[in-house]
Amino acid sequence: MAVVVVTDSSARMGPDVLDRWGIRRVPLHVLLDGEDMRDDVDPVPNDIHDRSHVTTSGASPADLAETYREALAASGGDGVVAVHLSAALSSTFSTARTVAREFGSAVRVVNSRSAAACVGFVAVAAARAAGTGANLDAVEEAARSAVPRGHAFIVVHRLDNLRRSGRIGTATSWLGTALSLKPLLHLDVDGRLVLLQRIRTTSKAHAALVDAVADVVGERSASIVVHHVDNHDDADVIGAALTDRLPQVESLTVADMGPVLAVHVGGGAVGVCVTVDG
Repeated sequence: MAVVVVTDSSARMGPDVLDRWGIRRVPLHVLLDGEDMRDDVDPVPNDIHDRSHVTTSGASPADLAETYREALAASGGDGVVAVHLSAALSSTFSTARTVAREFGSAVRVVNSRSAAACVGFVAVAAARAAGTGANLDAVEEAARSAVPRGHAFIVVHRLDNLRRSGRIGTATSWLGTALSLKPLLHLDVDGRLVLLQRIRTTSKAHAALVDAVADVVGERSASIVVHHVDNHDDADVIGAALTDRLPQVESLTVADMGPVLAVHVGGGAVGVCVTVDG
């Protein structure tokens, strides 16, 4: 058999990608007026980011345990590598580590230190290694080696979602007064969402986003996903700008950010996840 990779729904991986790499997925949760909706399993309102009384929660212990158990059985005992949303953004990683103890050393949990497609990039790196017949230690190392190659940036259009989320880290000091700010944020090496630049207009913020990604990639090959929350037009424009700036990029796709992240960053947000070759 072969090592099986597990991730969570924050990775925004479609069924075709999951099937291609044999990756299993655990849902995160959106809670609206007492109703618990599983991301990528249950229907979630398209305007969930505009709703009041909405919160999110990480993957449940029961779902994690069930998925790990099934994945371990599918591996024929070769083991499981689980790649999850940044521990600084979600309880999923800490819950996953607790659950993994039930399986001894057969289930390894990796903190992606990122979000959205950057989680998926790490999961695919692990699955690619597993596909070559690599053992559990090697697959885990492939995942951990992919973590620093990922970079995530985001421009938010509304600050109220970030105020409510409590996940903005060191930027809290300016959120209360910067009413017209369109901040460029990024995930730092510890997977925390922090301020990169203070910008006053959307167009300048999007230009700074393109510049930031281009600076990270340089002349290297890379894969990019442009994410958005109900803002496909701007995401397409940013994608086109990145294609022009970085003709060596292996792949560039545009995809929604998903309801869990949308609740925290708000409508109009556009982000870019990139993984560069070593």
